Amino acid sequence: MFSNLFTVSILAALASVHAIGPAAVNLRTAGNYAILSKTGVSTVPPSVITGQVAVSPIAATGLTGFSLTVDSTGQFSTSNQVTGKLFAASYAAPTPSTLTVAIGDLGTAFTDATGRVNPDFSNLASGAIGGLVLAPGLYKWTTGVSIGSDVTIAGGATDTWIFQVTGTLTVAAAKKIVLTGGALASNIVWVVTGAVNAGAGAHLEGVILGKTSITLQTGATANSRLLAQTSVALQKATVTN
Repeated sequence: MFSNLFTVSILAALASVHAIGPAAVNLRTAGNYAILSKTGVSTVPPSVITGQVAVSPIAATGLTGFSLTVDSTGQFSTSNQVTGKLFAASYAAPTPSTLTVAIGDLGTAFTDATGRVNPDFSNLASGAIGGLVLAPGLYKWTTGVSIGSDVTIAGGATDTWIFQVTGTLTVAAAKKIVLTGGALASNIVWVVTGAVNAGAGAHLEGVILGKTSITLQTGATANSRLLAQTSVALQKATVTN
């Protein structure tokens, strides 16, 4: 028994020591949400969202297309498109103060991720990264990034990636971000100053920290958290946090 526990402890320690990539971005309470937005979340039904959805500092009128049912407590609402709760700054206490903290944490996470220096890769492929295999590390582009064919993120379960995109992030229709080697979406952060757009049937992996809008077009899917300082728009899309 002792021998088995000792072996497990040693293996866990070795996995930690050999993790590759930048220090993880701490989302704090912003990480409690599949979708978090300051200016609104809209859906063209039927979208499928697994996780919590929230808007702040705007009211629940910023949650459009969900056919909301407000809970008897007044603290949240539900929707048949969401496995989880929907929150807005206009709901009953303690929701407004909770969301104020979450929005602040979103901003802190964005600042942290954009402020990382000494990238391992700068302006890789001039931003046209379709077809590439991306190892763990800190990546920086001073322009936009486009994914015109499937891109692979390869690494272990403890490895990390931060993709700093100064411009827009565009995933072409039906193209995918693919994970291999045990890489986890929760260890991948796309921090994007411009708009994020996933074309029809496209697939995203990783946390999206967006300064502007995030749009998932018809049939797009995301194994992700969509955390936007402006709006999030879904068109019959699927989001799983």
